Amino acid sequence: MNGSGLPSKELTDLQQRLVLIKVGVLVIIAFLVLRLWQLQVRDGPYYRSLSQDNRTRSIVLQPARGLIYDRNGKILANNVPSFNLYVELEDVKDRQVLIGELVDLLELDSAELAKKFHPKGTLTRVKLSGGLSLREAALIESHRLDLPGVVIQPEYQRNNPLGAYAAHVLGYVGEVSEDQLTQEEFQGLNPGSLVGQNGVEARYDGILRGHAGRKLLEVDALGHEKRMISVDKPQAGNDIYLTIDFRLQKLAEDLLGQEAGAIIALDPNTGETLALASRPSFDPNALSRGLTSQEWLDILQDTRHPLTNRAIQGLYPPGSTFKIIMAAAALETNTLDFTDTIQCLGGFRFGRRTYRDWKAGGHGTVNMRKAIVQSCDVYFYRVGHRMGIETIASYAKEFGLGEKTGIDLPSEQAGLVPSSAWKQQARGEPWYPGETISVSIGQGFVTVTPLQMTKVIATIANGGISPRPHLVRAVRHRETGTIEKWATPTGTSLNIHPDHIRRIQNALTAVVNEGTARRAQSALVSIAGKTGTSQVVSLRAVRGKEVPKKFRDHAWFVSYAPASSPRIAVAVLVEHMGHGGSVAAPLAKTLIEAFMELSPAPPDGETKVIPSHPFETQNPTKATHG
Repeated sequence: MNGSGLPSKELTDLQQRLVLIKVGVLVIIAFLVLRLWQLQVRDGPYYRSLSQDNRTRSIVLQPARGLIYDRNGKILANNVPSFNLYVELEDVKDRQVLIGELVDLLELDSAELAKKFHPKGTLTRVKLSGGLSLREAALIESHRLDLPGVVIQPEYQRNNPLGAYAAHVLGYVGEVSEDQLTQEEFQGLNPGSLVGQNGVEARYDGILRGHAGRKLLEVDALGHEKRMISVDKPQAGNDIYLTIDFRLQKLAEDLLGQEAGAIIALDPNTGETLALASRPSFDPNALSRGLTSQEWLDILQDTRHPLTNRAIQGLYPPGSTFKIIMAAAALETNTLDFTDTIQCLGGFRFGRRTYRDWKAGGHGTVNMRKAIVQSCDVYFYRVGHRMGIETIASYAKEFGLGEKTGIDLPSEQAGLVPSSAWKQQARGEPWYPGETISVSIGQGFVTVTPLQMTKVIATIANGGISPRPHLVRAVRHRETGTIEKWATPTGTSLNIHPDHIRRIQNALTAVVNEGTARRAQSALVSIAGKTGTSQVVSLRAVRGKEVPKKFRDHAWFVSYAPASSPRIAVAVLVEHMGHGGSVAAPLAKTLIEAFMELSPAPPDGETKVIPSHPFETQNPTKATHG
């Protein structure tokens, strides 16, 4: 026993245990010190950065797109305040539960919502829905504690206040796609940015888009905003003034009504596009807001193809409007002189086939003027047979057919000017002389767009100088407020003698006054033009039957006015409506008369200019063309 009352052996064991405990405590303390050193000294900067990232969030601020005006300052596209629904994916613990909550609150499509919750790439912030109403936004805000990661963000939404009018010209906007992000023009954009997807919105996206800003926020552990740390404000895009006169644009679309087709009006002297109408149309607001997969599929499967801009993408046989080019080619090549005559007895026999004239009894003795005025097919059958397809193709290309006009819109079609080389390459077949006969009156393989034929008639009106159609007249820079007037693209001169152009001009005036386009006669202004009827199917295929509308001929009329001093060139194409003289010509007349009333010729020496402010020309009584 010792003084402690414990046996010596027990005391020794207790002391040993205390030593072990002390050693263990020291080891633990040493380990903790080492770990603290690692966390605070060695890895301190890393964890401080990580901590900072965890409590801050960078938000992209989308810019307001530039406004789009017509030539008179009427707003065609603007921006309206909108509530958009976003989700921060890193704050969402159970996506399926959150999807169910949102579907119950807003009646969203669960399948569409699920797709957005699983974006491609590394996106952490995803837009779920746009254009929420104030009631819907308030509903979301009132359930914020039950909706982790969900954010309502006020943003601008693209808006076309005039609805479907000029939709094919203006186009629409949408979120930048993954493919677009790989393209040079979209470098630096954030996923989810709005860009132009069609029309002027797409062609001039770089001008209209503006520059995004950024906001740095402090958030709590649930992702709720605590305070704003910094903000870099977005820069709005620049404004664009178009050459379009909305009054003519609206009239052109109303004239087409429910019929499919296109009406185009150009200034033949400058190439300014005054109207570019295509029907059927679509609602660009619906596309800009975003469609479900089913809604988009329904539009794509619509047999009337409302997204097709028939003015620049529709391909049609030009019919008898092609005779303008045939006449110019005949005069230039001395195939026939203007006064040379042929006998038209109602048909042209070639090989084992007779090519019929539209007039069963024929036109009798016909020179070039009468052939144009009465649209004699037999005359041009003979002209085409003598010239051959290569000469016809050469002059068609001289007038700009077979290539794009260069108008500043995406997805323009070039059409087709056939030749023997083309047929051999495309079909592996030789060219047959009988095919030349069909091409001579604008049938067969030749196809054009309505804009191309507007350019053809504008070239005749302009004395052989071919204007380049364009849509933008000026740009207003938001930073400075200055308006930059864009230069008129230079036209190209045709290699056709001016005397030949004048003779064709006189014949086209007679077409309206005494020929196939009498329904285009106007007491207000002298009009020159050429009718056309382009065959869709062979008449032999429907002989003796009621022709279904989809197989009926297309109606053409190309024109300009005033005949002596042209200021407007108009082309009308109405699908499956028959003869150009009875259907298309009256529509062109109405549009031309409206132009003359709205835009009386300015006094000599007067020059009209772009307004310095978009609201200065809202008064429709003011003169609008310069």
